[in-house]
Amino acid sequence: MSEVYIPSCIRPIDNDGLNKLAEAGKAAPDTIKTLKSKTVLEGQFKNLNYIRDLDPVVVDEPPVLLGEDTAPNPSEMALLSLGSCLSVGVQANATARGISLTKLEIELEGDINITAVWGTGDVDPNKKLGVTEVRAMFTIESPGTPKEDLEALVAHAIKWSPVANTYMNAVDLSGKLVG
Repeated sequence: MSEVYIPSCIRPIDNDGLNKLAEAGKAAPDTIKTLKSKTVLEGQFKNLNYIRDLDPVVVDEPPVLLGEDTAPNPSEMALLSLGSCLSVGVQANATARGISLTKLEIELEGDINITAVWGTGDVDPNKKLGVTEVRAMFTIESPGTPKEDLEALVAHAIKWSPVANTYMNAVDLSGKLVG
């Protein structure tokens, strides 16, 4: 792996803002937000992904999967989305519980069978596709906080993570040609 950035301190989030978000969620628990993205193929499996007004996020494949190796591949992006979502959940819940964090790192490993090669390889109809297991290893430092409290924080973050729940629960997916 390349060099890892380790911040000298963790910037806190706005506790008042967090409380307002929590109260809004309690007041309207059936609210659904639609997220949108647009993916544009550049070529050779390299895609530019647009979200809101942000710069494009590049997704590519490694050379063993015929890509240019310029960015994470789609499955790696799903894994890093999970890590980021779990991190947000730990920080939000630590803030809500009055737990000060001095370090938070999450290492993820995901097992995936890629022999179907996007439907061009082994297409056994009984093959389980996608990530079949994810292991998350949390390193959390919070001086004076009992280990049991940190373990409860991790369990709570996993339970309420939107991305973790996308991994753990079936999601309806549809597609149609529009142009």
